[in-house]
Amino acid sequence: MNAADKIIDAVLESDDRFRETLSKVIKDELGLTALEFAEKADIPQSTLYKVMSGKREPNMKTLRQIIKTIKKIEGSEKGNFIAVIAARPVLDNISETKRKICGNLCTIREYSATSMEEAIIAAVRAERDGAKALVCAPIVSPTVEKILRIPVATIMPKDSLIEAIELVAKKIG
Repeated sequence: MNAADKIIDAVLESDDRFRETLSKVIKDELGLTALEFAEKADIPQSTLYKVMSGKREPNMKTLRQIIKTIKKIEGSEKGNFIAVIAARPVLDNISETKRKICGNLCTIREYSATSMEEAIIAAVRAERDGAKALVCAPIVSPTVEKILRIPVATIMPKDSLIEAIELVAKKIG
């Protein structure tokens, strides 16, 4: 469940749950202070602090602004994400679905592929889904770069390659 949906569910549950969820979302999921969030949301800092402390209930305009800002920050509006195309075992090692890069929170969306054909299809699907950029294996990146209009980066596994060589060397020796 994305952060905006968590806020909406909490609003419907109770005032206490809303305040608790809003605090957690701002701090833990978005990685912001209340002041930073208030600035991004164009909400007076004092208003946000009063809402978060329970001294004031948010009006509809403030609540809409909070939800709109969370969606914008977490990249859930109009598919603001970076796509990663790889085999499922590689994707299972990705622990974060969001990362703060250059001060912006980026959503990472996984696309599993087990063949070159699946990787190319996944790349086209990711672009159609609204990906802002794509990361994929070197075997497909030259082809994908020719057919997509978004930036493409190539995965260059260094540590995992050395670990794989050491593992196979142990098996034969």
